[in-house]
Amino acid sequence: QVQIVESGGGLVQPGGSLRLSCAASGIIFNFYTMAWYRQAPGKQRELVADITSGGSTNYADSVKGRFTISRDNAKNTVYLQMNSLNSEDTAVYYCYAADIHRGRSYWGQGTQVTVSS
Repeated sequence: QVQIVESGGGLVQPGGSLRLSCAASGIIFNFYTMAWYRQAPGKQRELVADITSGGSTNYADSVKGRFTISRDNAKNTVYLQMNSLNSEDTAVYYCYAADIHRGRSYWGQGTQVTVSS
């Protein structure tokens, strides 16, 4: 079965860094665009960044220059390097896999990121 599993969340001080990982299994990883979304309390889920199978990336304006999305197709894993974190980055971060051509998509369970002193 398909599994999308995030890891790497936690508590970090303002200005700090975290690296999230998302490991996918049960899918042909190269077929999928991978993305990170986040949802803060009381807010809608929003796209943070995505990366196509070919490596093209897209970022939300709020994270440009601070976050970097990357993928390792050999490991079926996508990463989100987050630098210069601030309190507005506090949210549950979700990994999302989408095969647009075949109409399949999957969500992970999410990992909590809390930025606080």
